[in-house]
Amino acid sequence: MRSITWLSPHDAPEWFPPAEQALEEPAGLLAAGGDLSPERLLAAYRRGIFPWYSPGQPVLWWSPDPRAVLFPEEFRLTRSLAKTLRNAGFSPSVDRDFAAVIDGCAAPRAASPGTWITREMRAAYLRLHELGHAHSVEVWHGGQLAGGLYGVRLGGVFFGESMFSAMRDASKAALAHLVAVCRSHALAVIDCQLPSRHLESLGSRSIPRSQFQALLAEHAHGGGAALTPP
Repeated sequence: MRSITWLSPHDAPEWFPPAEQALEEPAGLLAAGGDLSPERLLAAYRRGIFPWYSPGQPVLWWSPDPRAVLFPEEFRLTRSLAKTLRNAGFSPSVDRDFAAVIDGCAAPRAASPGTWITREMRAAYLRLHELGHAHSVEVWHGGQLAGGLYGVRLGGVFFGESMFSAMRDASKAALAHLVAVCRSHALAVIDCQLPSRHLESLGSRSIPRSQFQALLAEHAHGGGAALTPP
């Protein structure tokens, strides 16, 4: 029977067990413990591993198989979304207010009153943003933040973390802008982590973990790259 690996904050930040050791139940759980230092987070992303846990739990590290991804050229701009982008009065930006986006993503929602974006997670991604690794896409309406998303860029890969809408379709508009940015920067893939009907309706699909890791080996190099508008 497989068991998860426990990490120590004293372990080298780049050390993780092979992703193939992840559990089948809960699916994709690979390790627990460690910390959320920038070095450990970046090492995890380069290996297709991400943190996801609830308040009161240790840091849990995941590498699901299959992996949900969105290739920018496969983004599905539906007729209704195209109409929204033309007529809703949305104005997109990049890295204008990272803190407000992560707070929007962490806010309670009707279907999920809790949040996995703990105070420690918030601080860790704000630090990644300060270092130039984490980025946000904002959507504004009438000068107010209507929605957005945030994630981490390493080379030609954008690792999506979370998105939110304060107005209908604002998160879809943020994703559409992210896709345009990725196309302009020749990014190869947007990591969506886990499948969802919402993202599948916009063109995401699931690929084997081995294929995702091959994409990372080819494209997820370097770090601290800007994500400027197209």
